[in-house]
Amino acid sequence: MRILICGDVVGRAGRRAVCDALPGLRRSLDLDFVVVNGENAAGGFGITAKICNQFLDAGADAVTTGNHAWDQKDIVPHFDKEKRLLRPHNYPEGTPGSGVGVYEAQDGRRVAVLHFMGLLFMPSLDDPFAGVDRAMLNRKMGGDNDLAAIVVDFHAEATSEKMAFGHMLDGRVSTVVGTHSHVPTADCQVLPGGTGYMSDIGMCGDYDSVIGMKKEGSIHRFRSKLPGPRLEAAGGEATLCAVLVETDDATGLARSIEPVRIGGRLAPAMPTR
Repeated sequence: MRILICGDVVGRAGRRAVCDALPGLRRSLDLDFVVVNGENAAGGFGITAKICNQFLDAGADAVTTGNHAWDQKDIVPHFDKEKRLLRPHNYPEGTPGSGVGVYEAQDGRRVAVLHFMGLLFMPSLDDPFAGVDRAMLNRKMGGDNDLAAIVVDFHAEATSEKMAFGHMLDGRVSTVVGTHSHVPTADCQVLPGGTGYMSDIGMCGDYDSVIGMKKEGSIHRFRSKLPGPRLEAAGGEATLCAVLVETDDATGLARSIEPVRIGGRLAPAMPTR
């Protein structure tokens, strides 16, 4: 199975890059399943129902979010209405929506997507390490099992927490990828137990910016130590940052994980196979 996971989409530039590229990528990379993190798609702050539907129409099979999940108030009921839209699963019980979904790929195989948020330097939520263990109960991959693959989007700040999360799940899921920091890391690898891992995919957005936001406002805040005008998403040509994970049908574990980078300012990267 070939799975593409796109990093945090930031603003209109990021939306355009993802929605324009996904149909072609599904064909050229022979993709079976696509996950898009829409965390910052609405002007850099959250996601709307309309934008979520744009990603699904473009070819996404699931849309994840993060700490900005609730920034756009009209999105709250959509988390219950649209089961392909996920919020971090370790929000308290009773929060709208879910962070775990099982979906059918185009060929009928079933893929589980698990979405959790870290605790270090992030809003205080329930323990993701205990939560993912509970979410993994009775979920097995490959062969005659119910699931062809399990994808984990861990939305977290600290690389140490992301690495610990990845190693804890090594051999139990197809891939653990980090989102949130908006900068792609160079540690794409298959862990010893067979789980594809990357500390952060990076963002789909304009990299002539401060993590996707216009430079001037961010620089002002750091220099003056005072709150300034609301930050605005940068609008230049975006780089689409993603990873391609290829799994083994017999086990559901990763055969390979490779970065995908298209357009904008970052050096391009495409899978070698």
